Amino acid sequence: MNAPLAFDRPGRPSPEGAEHAPASGRHVGAPLPRPNAKRLLAGRGAYVSDLKLPRMLHAAFVRAPFAHARIVRIGLDAARAAPGVVLVATGEDLAKLCTPWVGTLDHFKGMKSAPQLPLPLERVTWSGQAVVAVVAESRAAAEDAAELVEVGYEELPVLADLDTALAPDAPRIAPGFADNICFRSVVETGEVDDAFAAAAHVVEADMAFGRHTGVTLEPRALIADFDASERRLTVHHATQTPFQFQDLYARHYGLPEARVRVVAPDVGGSFGIKLHVYHEDMAVIGLSMLAGRPVKYVADRLEAFVSDIHARDHRVRARAALDANGRLIAIAAEDETAIGPFSTYPRTSAVEGNQVIRLIGAPYRLDAYRGDLKVVFQNKTQTSQYRAVGHPIACAVTEHLMDRAAARLGLDPFDIRARNLIPDDAYPCASATGYRFEKLSHEACLARLKGLMDYDRLRAEQAELRARGVHRGIGIAAFVEITNPTPAFYGVGGARISAQDGAVIAITPSGEVRCTISVTEQGQGTEAIIGQIVADYLGVPQEVVRVITGDTETTPHGGATWACRGAGIGGETALQAAKKLKANVLKVAAAILQAQPGDLDLVDGQVVAASGGAARLSLAEVARIAFFRSDTLPPGTDAQLTVAHHFAPSGYPFAFTNGIHGCHVEVDAETGLVKILRHFVVEDCGRIINPLLVDEQVRGGVVQGLGAAFFEECRYDGNGQLLNGSLADYLVPMACEMPDIAIAHMETPTKDTELGAKGCGEAGTAAASAAALNAVNDALAPLGAVLTQIPMTPARILTALGAF
Repeated sequence: MNAPLAFDRPGRPSPEGAEHAPASGRHVGAPLPRPNAKRLLAGRGAYVSDLKLPRMLHAAFVRAPFAHARIVRIGLDAARAAPGVVLVATGEDLAKLCTPWVGTLDHFKGMKSAPQLPLPLERVTWSGQAVVAVVAESRAAAEDAAELVEVGYEELPVLADLDTALAPDAPRIAPGFADNICFRSVVETGEVDDAFAAAAHVVEADMAFGRHTGVTLEPRALIADFDASERRLTVHHATQTPFQFQDLYARHYGLPEARVRVVAPDVGGSFGIKLHVYHEDMAVIGLSMLAGRPVKYVADRLEAFVSDIHARDHRVRARAALDANGRLIAIAAEDETAIGPFSTYPRTSAVEGNQVIRLIGAPYRLDAYRGDLKVVFQNKTQTSQYRAVGHPIACAVTEHLMDRAAARLGLDPFDIRARNLIPDDAYPCASATGYRFEKLSHEACLARLKGLMDYDRLRAEQAELRARGVHRGIGIAAFVEITNPTPAFYGVGGARISAQDGAVIAITPSGEVRCTISVTEQGQGTEAIIGQIVADYLGVPQEVVRVITGDTETTPHGGATWACRGAGIGGETALQAAKKLKANVLKVAAAILQAQPGDLDLVDGQVVAASGGAARLSLAEVARIAFFRSDTLPPGTDAQLTVAHHFAPSGYPFAFTNGIHGCHVEVDAETGLVKILRHFVVEDCGRIINPLLVDEQVRGGVVQGLGAAFFEECRYDGNGQLLNGSLADYLVPMACEMPDIAIAHMETPTKDTELGAKGCGEAGTAAASAAALNAVNDALAPLGAVLTQIPMTPARILTALGAF
């Protein structure tokens, strides 16, 4: 097989990807600026918070002060009499309109979760849960009236941590539950116990990963507008998945799906936060029905901390067995992951932990593996899927074990990985957990990273500085990332979450091109890459292509944006639609020119001779004749200048990407402060559509991963109260704290699609915290300290050093 190509500034196809390129391509693979950048930079973005509808009302919510309590009474009279108040609603009011939902999937056997409603009827189950909704003429009036609502509570026992929730005599999260386990799963391959018994070396670690949350630039926001005269619902929603919510709003409020429209305008970041059903969002739909007017709700930053989903709350015990030569032969891991009082709907809170136990050890040859998962209910904000679902946990566990093994055997971290990575010529193959890999490039990435880091120089510098009392560390971490999921990801579990995408491409009478597509724009550049693909495979300049996303009434049905599927699935959809449309154009042009379609091509908006490239006719002229003078075309000419195409992947269950990170840090042993000197990434996302956007995605992901490694953590007390629910107390990384991030790329296109693209949105997040953890531990190695908890705060570093 050809080796994949590495480069620092991409822009040319790899040898393996060259076969995918269109004959006239000049956009795909080029570092082109995104078309919407100037509009957004000029402040002309249209976000939900900017929208004002006639007669629009505003919602505010009364929230529970206790993590677990029985609702004894609710007093609404004062709030209803407050100035500007139109409606005050309780759980009972909305339960008359909305059917309950349960956050389980059929293929997670034995999974359980209690039914949910927009607002609770009898109990509150986390601090910050919305209890009463107030609708008024302004947000200020609604908030003032919410202060007048009187709710009486009777406190109940709180499941505030994993040990409490797992205790045999623990109070149950829901009546009738036998325990507080939402989901249990065991994955086992090979003779695990025998492998450990025969191992020359065994390394182990108990690791903990703190909760954090998305802190999207734009908070969650929606406007529900119910028209009772037609029983028609329009929702302007800052969401990643408009068609998912069209289905959910229709089913749970008893509306025909065709009468529900969801519009996602400009969206200021999502990271998985805007995939899930939130109680407030479902409530706003019912509030519009009750009020007979549009109702707007925008979560403020304080509300976001107690209502946006949290992520990553894991406790993992892991062991690795190696032979005398440093070959990895077995891994065993137990993951206990804490969620909230419910599993989120419809994607569930089990997917994160499920991917942890199935991705541990993924980059390496492995004879035996056991992964044991417990997903555990708690009285805290719900946790669920967030950027790089499960990947950072699996990567950190695996790579920490690899570094421990290297230290035990006296091997360099690069050397032990070189001995154990799945060889680049071993594909196709399967992981020990059953994931099927088409083709990855770990060996090439490892070699590329060593050069990118100038590793030998960094090690020499480290030794010199250690002699002077300066503690620098180098960490590396290999990863495997899941992208391009097929219908087997959610469809088999019963969730109406589409794995396919649709595109409709039309040529206007003036010869311009409009592409409506189901993948959505969240700020990551979907419009740009789809425009590049259409331009190349249709044969027009990109500036004449307009891409429209995010409206269930005007775009074809599809899965939209999640799991890094925009380029791999949405891009392939656009490619095939563009090819269909090009064939139609050439048939019409051939009829006009009295030629054969095969003798023509479409290049830069001009119909040209396929041989020699001489211009024959402009696309605009073809469109003019087709739209306005079809009478001049030969009889039987089918002048179809609009085409539709739908595509769902059907080859491998996932298109896995891979790569490796390096992190270089300096630790102050007296203060526990860490300076991140530089971060390095070599990633392989298949065929690169736009290298500028890939680098943006990788860098953004790295920042989020380093945020988890050093700064971000949702901290609770023993009563289930969030202690740092504001940006005054919850730390996010700032530009001054982030290092330069060096990026190099490999290209190993998937052959499941003609485009060959996989995904890149989670590659930066997947291994950043793991590389950082290994780097800090490398820095502290001479001092005998080892960290196994993320985030690595100064206090935890000093504790590891014995200062506390």
